Amino acid sequence: MIKKKLHTLVSEYSMRNKKGECSEVYSVTNSQGFIPSTDYFSKEVFSKDLSTYKIVENGMIAYNPSRINVGSVAVQRALEKVIVSPLYVVFSVKEDELLPEFLVSYLHSDVGLQQIATHTSGSVRDSLKFNALQDIEINLYSIDDQKVIIEKLQKLESAIKKKKMILQKFDDLVKSQFIEMFGDPIRNDRNWRLCALDSISEVGSSKRIFEREYVANGVPFFRTKEVVELSKGKQITTELYISQERFSEIKKEFGCPRQGDLLISAVGTIGVIWLVDDREFYFKDGNLLQVRTQANPEFLRHVLLWLIADYKQEMSKGTAYAALTINALKKMQIIDVPLTAQNEFARFVEQTDKSK
Repeated sequence: MIKKKLHTLVSEYSMRNKKGECSEVYSVTNSQGFIPSTDYFSKEVFSKDLSTYKIVENGMIAYNPSRINVGSVAVQRALEKVIVSPLYVVFSVKEDELLPEFLVSYLHSDVGLQQIATHTSGSVRDSLKFNALQDIEINLYSIDDQKVIIEKLQKLESAIKKKKMILQKFDDLVKSQFIEMFGDPIRNDRNWRLCALDSISEVGSSKRIFEREYVANGVPFFRTKEVVELSKGKQITTELYISQERFSEIKKEFGCPRQGDLLISAVGTIGVIWLVDDREFYFKDGNLLQVRTQANPEFLRHVLLWLIADYKQEMSKGTAYAALTINALKKMQIIDVPLTAQNEFARFVEQTDKSK
């Protein structure tokens, strides 16, 4: 094994689709790799004129310079050639020394992501230019060893995908149970009485806490990262803290999340706080919304999952992204279901989560 910088192993490829020979427009995601853009965005968001789009031949690598830090880099194995947005960086690899799949696996690893973070730059949004990518160092194994490593990783990825499919079946079961008990909460086909969310809940937003206010220990607080973990039913381990003095100041003006509260990100990720003790938390991200409800929190979370998805679909027509606003959240119409039925559904969710 030797350590090498990528500049001796990679070459940028900037061939454009000038003759219009390719119409297969793809995007690179951090979860699915190369995927048709219409599948990713559920609609056509790319330009009608594809002449400036970059060609990516089979075996080449492409990445979004402002999203490679979250893993949006992949090898193109879908077709002989596809095209991507002009914003992407496309490059080839010297395959007699480095296999494309090995490099992408490295860039997805913790060590690779640390190197990406070290080499990114930008005044508004971090970005990894190709010349900065070339400065990244990689532990270079023999081609035979790379093949063995890739094979092991692919087996692990296959096992993970199968596990995710099983987990999705549990999620589908919960959704099916909800429909059986309450019907579709958007169409309200059971004719439940409707009420605005803010009539049964306190709905508020968060106050931003800046990096200079982080301390080594003190009062932990939530960020969007923690809400994502909450939404997956995981225990929360906060990594950042603010001082007790600062917390006391904030607490006078803003309510702190507590047992049974819902935290919602601007992209619609929802988590319910279930704490094993009476610890108090605050949260930093200014896009986080907080709901303290009279309804069963788990029941309300599932209703809002439906409503927020519908809201985002309606609001994103003509755009690629739709943020959830606090006013829109307050006005969402919630089906008024007896609390006993809400609790019954929540118990079903709890049992399903244990199985998961």
